[in-house]
Amino acid sequence: MAALTDEDRKSLLILARSVIESELVENTKIERPLSLSPSLKENRGCFVTLHKNGVLRGCIGTIEPVKSLVSNVEENAINAAFKDPRFPPLEKDELSAVDIEISVLTVPSILDFEDGEDLKKKLRPGIDGVILSRGWHGATFLPQVWEQLSDKESFLGHLCQKAGMERTCWKDINTQVKIYQAEYFSESSIF
Repeated sequence: MAALTDEDRKSLLILARSVIESELVENTKIERPLSLSPSLKENRGCFVTLHKNGVLRGCIGTIEPVKSLVSNVEENAINAAFKDPRFPPLEKDELSAVDIEISVLTVPSILDFEDGEDLKKKLRPGIDGVILSRGWHGATFLPQVWEQLSDKESFLGHLCQKAGMERTCWKDINTQVKIYQAEYFSESSIF
């Protein structure tokens, strides 16, 4: 996987904001990168997260690397702003209070574990994003979620609930666990 440069990060943040703004403000031009580095062309999973005054305001992403990073950021920015079912669509007057964060993911890999205790030992808070799935149920938490849920049992319990499963689903060896890492950056950290 090609490393992101500072210029790549800035280009992606500008793209995400301009895409959202183009939906809210008439005659706003989408500012796509003029030239695409290998990193931006590469198929990568990513999430776009919106925070308004430090509080989550929308977060949508693509875990698997099925599209170019630049295409994924554009699509996920629209979805985070207007299609996250947990929030009403973003309004024009909120835009100036929103900080955009982008998380670029590594390809998820299955984490084998013998039982719940073994799973807890293998997880690395603040480093690993986690995907839990069983049957039709599934959910993920980005590595940044460890900042709010630093206790492993609490983190996993909330993730089970997000997936629509019982809070202890992570102890069941029939629950598939995948991990990934993310490089994340935001407007407040770059500009």
